[in-house]
Amino acid sequence: MAVTPMMAQGGATAISNAANDIKDYWDPIKLILKAVGGLVGFIGGLRVYNKWTNGDQDVNKEILGYGGAMIFLIVVPEFVTSFFA
Repeated sequence: MAVTPMMAQGGATAISNAANDIKDYWDPIKLILKAVGGLVGFIGGLRVYNKWTNGDQDVNKEILGYGGAMIFLIVVPEFVTSFFA
């Protein structure tokens, strides 16, 4: 019976170490996510502009799609940061 609590302690330590490792890596990952989001947003803006200038009928749908994606890319990293703080 004495072995079981020791194994449980090791598991708690492992989870704590994993959480600390994620905290260490999260800031660079967050910067990469924001850079990729900016690039995708720029390309999306070009697509919307192209459809708008060509008189396409579904421009509003494109704007809403890319707007929602940009809000998602801004909110999720901040949510994960607060989760690990």
